[in-house]
Amino acid sequence: MITKIKSFIIVFLAMGILFTACKKTEYSLGDLKAPTGLTLTTVIAGLDASNPNGNGSGQVAITTTASNAITYNIDFGDGKTQVVPSGIINYKYSNPGTYDYTITVNAIGTAGIISSISKKIRVFVAFVIPSAILQSLTNGTSKVWVTDKDANGHFGVGPNDQFSPIWYAAPPNTREACAYNDEITFSKDASDNVFMSVDNKGESFSIGAATAFYGVSGGDGCYAISTGGNKKLAFMDATSASTPAVSTRIQFVVPGNGIINFGTGGTTYEILSITSTSMHIRNIGADGNAWYQKLKMK
Repeated sequence: MITKIKSFIIVFLAMGILFTACKKTEYSLGDLKAPTGLTLTTVIAGLDASNPNGNGSGQVAITTTASNAITYNIDFGDGKTQVVPSGIINYKYSNPGTYDYTITVNAIGTAGIISSISKKIRVFVAFVIPSAILQSLTNGTSKVWVTDKDANGHFGVGPNDQFSPIWYAAPPNTREACAYNDEITFSKDASDNVFMSVDNKGESFSIGAATAFYGVSGGDGCYAISTGGNKKLAFMDATSASTPAVSTRIQFVVPGNGIINFGTGGTTYEILSITSTSMHIRNIGADGNAWYQKLKMK
């Protein structure tokens, strides 16, 4: 009898263990809630009527909110993303120039449920001019430059895939008088924006291929060309195939007709070399050739 009771107990325990092992463990995640009322606001630093895309710092204050959100994953539209639990971040765009970016926010709720919102912004990022170039160009405030007429190659031309005046380099003091009396002033403001004004004494020299670009007609010679007042220059990395061995790899664009001390029809100038007293620049003219100018501090 005792043996039968023991056998019954053993069978009962075994069934209990088997039942327990087969029972599925259950977990509770609570209520599954998607984020609702998702908002996204952006404030571009320095944006005003004069600076419709910001002050050039690239700073944008981003704020996103939602009910039932645990955290936020923000895609800034420039290839970078970041998890921002608070939904508030000051982000700096770094690509020089004016570009459109689409900011996308994924608000993450319980069990990973996501609500999304996007917004397009346009941001201007100013190029940071290397300090040595900025100092040499403006002396920290303003500096006047003139044609280095005593230097060999102060005017020059060559093929556009080279970086020296292979075809022609003017000997000293051999060009037209109107090409030698221009005064070019480079200045900077407190934000390191650079401006240029040219006093051409009423005339500037132009190559024949570019005269139509300046609104005149004729061959190489001196013409009554307006230099356009004080112009803000746009600096950037050089777009040519130059190397650091032959260039600073920095270029600037002159708005308007782009003329400096003589006209080629080009408006983009690459700084090949610069010191506190001399500067060598290159541009591609209306004829497709590379033109060279040498300037010196007045």
